[in-house]
Amino acid sequence: MIVDSHCHLNYGSMTEDMDGVMQRAREAGVGTMLAINARLSEYDEVLAIANAHDNVWCTVGSHPHEAEKEPGITAEQLIELAKPEKVVGIGESGLDYFYEHAPRDLQKANFLAHIAASRETGLPLVVHARDADEDTAVIMKEEMDRGAYPAVIHCFTASRALAEACLDMGCYISISGIVTFKSATDLQETVKIIPRDRLLIETDAPYLAPVPKRGKPNEPSYVKYTAEFLSHLLDWDYDDLARTTTDNFFTLFSKTRRP
Repeated sequence: MIVDSHCHLNYGSMTEDMDGVMQRAREAGVGTMLAINARLSEYDEVLAIANAHDNVWCTVGSHPHEAEKEPGITAEQLIELAKPEKVVGIGESGLDYFYEHAPRDLQKANFLAHIAASRETGLPLVVHARDADEDTAVIMKEEMDRGAYPAVIHCFTASRALAEACLDMGCYISISGIVTFKSATDLQETVKIIPRDRLLIETDAPYLAPVPKRGKPNEPSYVKYTAEFLSHLLDWDYDDLARTTTDNFFTLFSKTRRP
């Protein structure tokens, strides 16, 4: 069994072929999926998908791109929305300075609210970090010093320095299909420093399909290609990698149940 630790099941063609998506995931050995909430306005539909499938769990959160459209999010608001059984994480939230779709001050304010909710609930924080390494590390460390919270940096593409800073804070790091791209040599080297008991894998579907599916809409079944690539890159038996990253997922997202 393998886990897709980060996918957006309410986006793209997956909503039109959910039965097919689930069947192909089963055939690929994907036993569990985490459906990520990227807009609070979509929370109900993400939760409904999780409720409809025994092997799907979900999060509650607002992506940094949405900080201007969904400003002023509070920890109390997130804590209340995290009460249902199927909600097992907070996020995704964080900082994205690549696109600048939202002002940085609003991104930071929402990020702080998500961190506070994670600390209060004990549910893992799912962090988005793009071109914002320094601010991400500073905010997370300052907040960690105020009170520990569990966290995973999803779809990691940042610097080795950020990886080391997050690992020092006890965070997990999740690797997407980007690692399979020929241009991802720096990321491929950074992956080698991640302790095996702190590694997760994901699709970020419907985005970022791995080689050999690059350019096509992504889906949870494709997480096997990322796992296969990492198995070769790290000289790690595929079955052991699948078992370890699955164990890591259930350790971090402790509100879940194994199938």
